[in-house]
Amino acid sequence: MKTITNPIKHSLLLWLFLIVPLAGFTPGLLAQDAAGGEAGAEGTPSGETSGTEGEAKEEEESEEPETTQLESYQEIVKAEGDDAEAFPFFATSMLWTVMAAALVFIMHLGFSTLEVGLTRSKNTVNILFKNLFIISIGLITYALFGFNTHYPGDLIADGGTFNGWFSWGSMIGDLNADGGSTFSYGGLDLCMTGFGDFIFQAMFAATAATIVSGAVAERVKLTSFLIFATLLVGVAYPVVGSWHWGGGVLAGIGFKDFAGSAVVHAFGGFAALGCVLILGPRKGKYDKDGNPKPIPGHNLPLATIGVLLLWFGWYGFNGGSVLSANPGPLGLVFTTTSLAAAAGAISAALVSWIVFSKPDLSMGLNGALAGLVGITANADIVLPGSSIIIGLIAGVIVVFSVIALDKAGIDDPVGAISVHGTCGIWGILAAYFFQIEGSGVVLASQIKGIALVGVAAFVFSIVVFGAIKAIMGVRVTEEEETAGLDISEHGQEAYPEFTASADH
Repeated sequence: MKTITNPIKHSLLLWLFLIVPLAGFTPGLLAQDAAGGEAGAEGTPSGETSGTEGEAKEEEESEEPETTQLESYQEIVKAEGDDAEAFPFFATSMLWTVMAAALVFIMHLGFSTLEVGLTRSKNTVNILFKNLFIISIGLITYALFGFNTHYPGDLIADGGTFNGWFSWGSMIGDLNADGGSTFSYGGLDLCMTGFGDFIFQAMFAATAATIVSGAVAERVKLTSFLIFATLLVGVAYPVVGSWHWGGGVLAGIGFKDFAGSAVVHAFGGFAALGCVLILGPRKGKYDKDGNPKPIPGHNLPLATIGVLLLWFGWYGFNGGSVLSANPGPLGLVFTTTSLAAAAGAISAALVSWIVFSKPDLSMGLNGALAGLVGITANADIVLPGSSIIIGLIAGVIVVFSVIALDKAGIDDPVGAISVHGTCGIWGILAAYFFQIEGSGVVLASQIKGIALVGVAAFVFSIVVFGAIKAIMGVRVTEEEETAGLDISEHGQEAYPEFTASADH
C-alpha cells in the first residue's frame, strides 16, 4: 500500500484538511461570540428585572414562536397564489421526489456491490473507485451543463429554439426563482420544485456509465475509463435524453419510454457493447479454440446484496418517474415493478437450471434486473398480469443473451449488455404489446426510438473510446491484468489480510 513518508506532505495535508477549514469557520464563530458579548453588555444586569416584568417577558417568548411559525406557514401557502389549495399535495409530491432521488442514489451502491461480487477480488478497489467517481462526476457535470442540455425548456422560454436534436445548456442557477419553488413550476404532471426536478434527474445521469463499468471490468485502464465516463454522462446522455424527455425528435414521434428502458438502460448497454468490442476479452476467458471459459466472481453474497439494493432503488427509479405523489399511478407503478422483477428472477433461475443442469444464482440475479429493465419503459401503462409476463420473458431473454454474447467473443463479466441492452429493447417493444387500451403506443415509433438510441450510444462509444485508445490506450498490460487492477492502478488491496495469509 502506498504511504506518504515525506513530512512536508504531512504538513500540507494537515493544512488542507484541518487548518484551512478551521480558518474558514473561525471568523464566523468569533463574530457570533462578539455579537453575543455585546448583547450581554447592553442588556439589563442580572437580578434588576422585577418578578412581574420577568413573567410577562416569559409569556411573550412562549407565545411568539407559535405565532411566527403559523404566519411563516401561511406565507408559504400564500406564495402559491391561485394554486394555494394544491399546497398539501405539492408538498407531499416534493417530499416523495427527494425520497425517490435518494433511492436512485442507493442504486449506485447496488451497482458497486454487484460488480464487485461478480468479478475477482484483485480488482475490488478499482471497481469501487470507478463507481465512486461516476456518481460524483455525474452530479457535477449535470449541474454545470447537463440539466439544461437535457431539458432545453429555458432556452425556448427565452425566445430561443430547439431543433429537436441538440442544444447546449448552461449551469443551473436559482431554480427556486420565478415560481420554481411553487406548484406552478410543473403543475400536476411535474409536481416538484426546480431543485427537486434537478436532483431527481441528476441521479439518473450517471447510470449509463455504471453499466459500462461492469462490462469493461478487470482490464480497462483507469484514466481512460474516467475520461470516457465523464464524456458519456456529461455530454452524450443529456443530449440523447433531450430527444425524448426534453421534447426532441423522439417525443415528436410519440415514443413511449416511461422511466428509461431505452434512454437510460439500452443507452448504457449499447455504449458498453462498443467499448467491449474495442477493449477485447479478459485474459484467460477463451481457450485456444475460442471457446468461452467461466471466470467466477469472488463474492456471490455481495452480488446478491447488490441486486436487492438495485431492486429497492428501482422503486425510486420507476416510482419517482410518476413525477408526483398521484396515488393511482404511483400504486400501479410500484406493483408492476415488483411483479416484473420477481417474475424475471424466477424464469431466469428456471431456464439456467434447465440449460446448465443446476440453478445458477448469478443468472437468477440478472433475471431480476432483466425484469426491472423490461418493465421500466411501460410500468405505468400495463396491468399486473402483463407485468408478470414481461418479467418472465425478460428472464428468459437475459439467459440466452448472456450465452450468445459469450460465444460471440464478447466478454461481459457482469452481463450488463444483456441485462440493460437486450432487455432494454424488450421493454420498449413490450410497451406496445401489453399497453392498456387507449395508451396510444405505436410499434413503428417504438422501433424507431430504440434504434436511434442504440445507434447513437454505440457510435459514440466507437468514436470516443476508439479515439482514447489511439491517443493513450484503453487496456492495461497483461502483467497488470494478472496482478489485478487494485495493485497496478491503485497500489491498494481490498483484502490485504487474505492476501497475506495466502502468501504464507
